[in-house]
Amino acid sequence: MKVWLKLLIGSILGFAIGFLLPYESQRIVSVMQWLEKLALGIGRYAVVPVLVFSLTIAVYELHQEDQFWRLVLRNILLIAAASVFVIASGIVTTLFFSPGRIPIERVEQLEAISLDAGKNIIDAFPPNMFSVLVGEGNYLFPICVFAFFLGMSLNYDRNYSKPVISMVDSLSRVFYHIASFFSEILGFILIVLSAYWAVRFHAVRQARVFHDLIIMLGCFSIVLCFGVLPLFLYFLRPRVNPWRTLYGFLGPALAAFFSGDINFSLPVLMRHLKENFGVRRRSSAVSLSLCNAFCRGGSAMVAAAAFIVIIKSYSYLPIALPDVFLIGLQALLISFALARHPGDGAYIAVAALCMNYGGGEYSAGYLILKPLVFYLVAVGTFIDVMLSAFVSFVAAKTTGHIEEKNIVHFI
Repeated sequence: MKVWLKLLIGSILGFAIGFLLPYESQRIVSVMQWLEKLALGIGRYAVVPVLVFSLTIAVYELHQEDQFWRLVLRNILLIAAASVFVIASGIVTTLFFSPGRIPIERVEQLEAISLDAGKNIIDAFPPNMFSVLVGEGNYLFPICVFAFFLGMSLNYDRNYSKPVISMVDSLSRVFYHIASFFSEILGFILIVLSAYWAVRFHAVRQARVFHDLIIMLGCFSIVLCFGVLPLFLYFLRPRVNPWRTLYGFLGPALAAFFSGDINFSLPVLMRHLKENFGVRRRSSAVSLSLCNAFCRGGSAMVAAAAFIVIIKSYSYLPIALPDVFLIGLQALLISFALARHPGDGAYIAVAALCMNYGGGEYSAGYLILKPLVFYLVAVGTFIDVMLSAFVSFVAAKTTGHIEEKNIVHFI
């Protein structure tokens, strides 16, 4: 059975189970929270080793071919362009359709939320280089930095590095095989994740105050990822079939939406790029590492849209055009600082917008969206992963690091 079909069946089955469960029961919610934590841990189990060794050997091979910096620059330009387009489109859509106001509730205490971009940079260079390999695996950028220096150093002297190169290459393939095994059983894992998602969605649906925002974000994400993004592929030369490409990314899309975690989706996306489209390891490892850290335009777009709704909930005055531009610019900058937040990027981003905009006037605004956090995160992660998929595919296609696959062999 195709991997995407396993994930689809698991999602539908879990969603049905979730709607049958009593969402008011705190005991049910506690059990589902524990199961979600276990499921996410299983899905992310092989992320760090497969990323470390795949990126190390990718950096080495690309440096040997004198193509590393060319590929990095191509990815950075694609990420920046995609982020700007998605955030701008989301803001325009939100202003045009204007979701309804959300009732303001009295807030007792703010949560301690901070992007702390400076700490992100410091943690990328810890005093002990090996310490990045023994963390929890949430913040993957320091691991990518480690793999970059190791890969570059393998070019030092082939007489000394040849045994290490062979070992790293072998470990990359071994851990890719392990990650592939976990992607085969993700259908069962998604039953748990989609069931808990449905329980929370059922509870929010009963509240009836977030309907407009839910519908607007849902429709926008579907049109963007299943309509607009594939159409951009028509500009590629040689031309590719955009709907065939979209079909090849259904698996990662389902994993991203119900997990709400980009690290959970990373091994699934890596496998689909390789086995559906023939994207070579040297290209996919570099592209996905950069996208994991910086391609969070979807989460930033969701945050910008939610923040506009928050402003309109606090005030009846229209939002001036300079303020709209400022919101978009702040959301774009925040999208490049979400690498430490693989599972709650949209919520962190909207909290950062609330605290940094207007001199603290809306500093508690994000708390009115707390019941909807799971949905904001799901939509943001879904768009993030789809952007990563398209950026990685386009980067590989335009640099020649791809081998065409027949659609009958898609996983």
